[in-house]
Amino acid sequence: MSGRIRVPGDKSISHRSIMLGSLAEGVTEVEGFLEGEDALATLQAFRDMGVVIEGPHHGRVTIHGVGLHGLKAAPGPIYLGNSGTSMRLLSGLLAAQGFDSVLTGDASLSKRPMNRVAKPLRDMGAVIETGPDGRPPLTIRGGQALKGLAYAMPMASAQVKSSLLLAGLYAEGKTSVTEPAPTRDHTERLLRGFGYPVGVEGATASLASGHVLKATHIEVPGDISSAAFFLVAASIAEGSELLLEHVGVNPTRTGVIDILRLMGADISLENPREVGGEPVADLRVRAAALKGIEIPEALVPLAIDEFPVLFVAAACAEGRTVLRGAQELRVKESDRIQVMADGLLALGVKCEPTPDGIIIDGGPMGGGDVHAQGDHRIAMAFSVASLRAAAPIRIHDCANVATSFPNFLTLCAHVGIRVAQEAQL
Repeated sequence: MSGRIRVPGDKSISHRSIMLGSLAEGVTEVEGFLEGEDALATLQAFRDMGVVIEGPHHGRVTIHGVGLHGLKAAPGPIYLGNSGTSMRLLSGLLAAQGFDSVLTGDASLSKRPMNRVAKPLRDMGAVIETGPDGRPPLTIRGGQALKGLAYAMPMASAQVKSSLLLAGLYAEGKTSVTEPAPTRDHTERLLRGFGYPVGVEGATASLASGHVLKATHIEVPGDISSAAFFLVAASIAEGSELLLEHVGVNPTRTGVIDILRLMGADISLENPREVGGEPVADLRVRAAALKGIEIPEALVPLAIDEFPVLFVAAACAEGRTVLRGAQELRVKESDRIQVMADGLLALGVKCEPTPDGIIIDGGPMGGGDVHAQGDHRIAMAFSVASLRAAAPIRIHDCANVATSFPNFLTLCAHVGIRVAQEAQL
């Protein structure tokens, strides 16, 4: 594999730019917006609540902000597709509005746990009803007076943290969230980018109501979660050298680089710069002989979305890789531990799932049939595995790649991964 590519914009920042731009005073311009289904679901939700949004045209979006108190009730339930980020962050924001809202999603999202945001929001005074077992749909009653909360999160989650901070924009007094391990901090950075004061001390982020968001210009960096597929691909394909341009290297997201380097990957950061409060660099990756490692638990929350393709790296590494402390992977778009293990076993890789992780013994990989269970990251991970498989891999049930990476197949073709889409029956 060789060449230089630019992966699509960061999904997390794309979501948040629409949310904060809608609540800001003035017109916000966004460049590099990810036109994937998840971020488009957030965009549509704010259109449904009366915000005028132009675009996206080639990643450019213009948002005519309505201010913190300018949203209107959507005409019906707000449908968020596959996007857990949209549902969790919006629940915090909508808990503080003067109108009722109903949030729904597709079959996959409807299985995901929402009590982790509903419970602390209720502690702030929100009235939120969930479906059975704390799952969607969420019914949020408007007109509640929220009170600030000092919340210690039982489990590291950027979505829960962000949801509470968004509710805190409207809550009486101060809202602070303390996390047990670092998670992505795009919400804190972007709030500041919109001129809203946010305090961060150690593991605690806090803000008080009473300020306004001012429109700004946002340039969304390339998504490191998307870059990860190509970091692993170039590492495992002999003789490769690839340059990934303009990738976000926020320290709360670079766990995948740290883990690959511990395995022996040759990845260097070039031309580091800061764009809109977010660190960005070009990533150069060359093929390297990877070795199995015990993945440090401190890096797990910093690479949580990248594990499907990291499992492929482990399968191609010499020796044993052990992951622990990653039970969060079992409640993603699919049970990513089990689904990846099933796929790797189908390709002849020795691996053993554990309650909170997996043990993978690297070795030769055959071809075969794997099932992505509708999970975009699993479909893309097995596409990368094909570089080292002795025979073709057929990946079933992968229509969802568009949720995070709409031009994945085009970029694969550009750098030399041979993936073809078969007709959907």
